[in-house]
Amino acid sequence: MQESLNPLYKFILINKNEILNNWVNVMEETVLLKASNPNNSEVIFTIYNEYINIVVQYLQNPKEDMVSTISDFSKKIVQIGWSLQLVSMSLIEFNKILFDLMTIDQSDEEKMKLVFDFDKWLTPLNYEVLNQYAESWEKIVALQKLALKELSAPLIPIFDNISVLPLVGTIDTERARNIMENLLFGVVKHRSEVVLIDITGVPIVDTMVAHHIIQASEAVRLVGAKCLLVGIRPEIAQTIVNLEIDLRKIITKNSLQAGIEYALQLTNRKIVTLGDRK
Repeated sequence: MQESLNPLYKFILINKNEILNNWVNVMEETVLLKASNPNNSEVIFTIYNEYINIVVQYLQNPKEDMVSTISDFSKKIVQIGWSLQLVSMSLIEFNKILFDLMTIDQSDEEKMKLVFDFDKWLTPLNYEVLNQYAESWEKIVALQKLALKELSAPLIPIFDNISVLPLVGTIDTERARNIMENLLFGVVKHRSEVVLIDITGVPIVDTMVAHHIIQASEAVRLVGAKCLLVGIRPEIAQTIVNLEIDLRKIITKNSLQAGIEYALQLTNRKIVTLGDRK
């Protein structure tokens, strides 16, 4: 595209430094930007400069596929922790600064024509930036969820055929399903004969949590292993009694140590000191 046919391209190219400096100065004073990048003017300058370069590249050749370039840019602003609100505010402020500079001493008719030019050239570009930002954010959230899923209920082998499932935090329906999957997969993978479910780190055991634990215990039994529930604190025991939760089918111990000792007995082993060996 010829430069003369696009007033935005020529103006931004000539006045890039002024636009960039005005943009950085205005946005540095916002609460959102201070929270995202405290004392980091270099990052702000770099991000805004890169965006203006993208705008220039797009206006110079609108037919060029910019999706990959915009995607890389959006990933960068997601990684440095900028919120969607901050990104949107930055784009709006850029448009405002550019419009104010371009409409100095212009008539209302010329300003109106420029509004149409902004809508034609900058709106689609900004829309794509926000769209790519959202996609990048969703991918990161999905990866974080996957990582949390893998870490939320790891089955840890501690002796041959004995594994521990430490539970920490609140257990809801979705997490209970993940726990069940990890538990059954781990029992088969590690050839566990005894599994200790440690609820020391579970703050509240209500009827729903107890139901999930009972289900997990029954599932472990069905794949040929025994299940012990350990880490039952006095307040948890009192809650279980008050709620009349029936745990009689599950072997319970008050601590992980007691559970391990019992699990060793179930597998015909015990821990002894060297002096006790005969």
